[in-house]
Amino acid sequence: MSQRKYNLTENELPKFYYNIISDLPVPLPPVLHPGTKQPIGPADLSPLFPMELILQEVSGERFIEIPEPVREAYKIWRPSPLIRALNLERELDTPAKIYYKYEGTSPTGSHKPNTAIPQAFYNKNAGVKKLTTETGAGQWGSALAFAGAMFGLDVEVFMVRVSFEQKPYRKAMIQSYGANVTASPSQKTNSGRNILENDPDNPGSLGIAISEAVEIAATNDDTKYSLGSVLNHVLLHQTIIGNEALLQFEMANDYPDIIIGCVGGGSNFGGFAFPFIGEMLRGGKKIQAIAVESSACPSLTKGLYAYDFGDTGHLTPLVKMHTLGSTFIPPAIHAGGLRYHGMAPLVSHLKELNLIKAQAEEQLECFKAGILFAKTEGIIPAPEATHAVKAAIDEALNCKMEGTSKTIAFSLSGHGHFDMQAYEEYLTNNLGNIQFSEEDLLLAQKQLPKVA
Repeated sequence: MSQRKYNLTENELPKFYYNIISDLPVPLPPVLHPGTKQPIGPADLSPLFPMELILQEVSGERFIEIPEPVREAYKIWRPSPLIRALNLERELDTPAKIYYKYEGTSPTGSHKPNTAIPQAFYNKNAGVKKLTTETGAGQWGSALAFAGAMFGLDVEVFMVRVSFEQKPYRKAMIQSYGANVTASPSQKTNSGRNILENDPDNPGSLGIAISEAVEIAATNDDTKYSLGSVLNHVLLHQTIIGNEALLQFEMANDYPDIIIGCVGGGSNFGGFAFPFIGEMLRGGKKIQAIAVESSACPSLTKGLYAYDFGDTGHLTPLVKMHTLGSTFIPPAIHAGGLRYHGMAPLVSHLKELNLIKAQAEEQLECFKAGILFAKTEGIIPAPEATHAVKAAIDEALNCKMEGTSKTIAFSLSGHGHFDMQAYEEYLTNNLGNIQFSEEDLLLAQKQLPKVA
């Protein structure tokens, strides 16, 4: 009988994050000041982030130590299990071996606390009293609310309006941890008021919610901003996932041929894949890493690789990334965590270097894969995570067709217990394949900032 679960003890919890910047064959393009178009320095970021996080953002060190208070907080749910999907393998009748790293064991049900906890810790140490942030589907908002409760920080969450209305239980979870949550766009900020004046029924987007959260942080001395994806230090913190998985694959006497993760801003994929890609860059086994996004918000597969704002209100620095345009409003898909106009600069850079592959999947096919996974493995995946499930199933079926045995590993970024409305719509044939407007995309990309 094959072993199903590979668990580490609390004493085996990794003591370091992995920084892929140290192994890049080509340096990451610099972050630019939106006014001067020149590279920014630490002082430019200090209104938004504490210095420790700014230093992590620009660090070239390969390994960065995890503070002991952060490791202690992680032990509430980490290490998370690596699980062999034996039932799914049998159902697919594939010679492939399928593993998944399950991040739904966290208190909030997703991978997001992996960075929320250290961000709250570093802000607390810097004397910060309050954090502002945005959230799409609610996973990040609930994670930061949880971390704020752990370290005694007030938290203000701007939740994308369509998710605010679709997912009341996520909103209730955020409030249960003691944070305030507001539907975005809102009347609380100049950014929100300007958007609502022109479009009172605007469904919101992560770009808009970021603008609102940044505006509050930048205008209050005791408040900093916290981001749940995209930035280098966020992806750094998430490498706790891949670092654990490396140890667990040693236990399994196995190693992935294919690494898969869903991508919205890139933190889940980067956190899982970067440690494996780093080993490859240092002469280890060659792997294929696949980043799977929504076909309704295809920043990696249809976005331009260009400098752009991270927010709709153009309050943030300019970063080079795959982008649909900062003014692009993605359709209201249920995978709210994948509704971001851009992709993490590090993930984008790896794609430009042909170190990762990107593919886009449609909503209905992803929910179909999620149902199959639930029936075989017992876990109902979050809508975002179904994209990784779909890609893993496809790769396993390719192995069946070719008669080859490969080891496939994917990150199951969270469970779907707060997303049952979406599953109900799927099961009653009321869920469609939502497509974005090519006209809106072209218009947004025409408005990209001019950078020499």
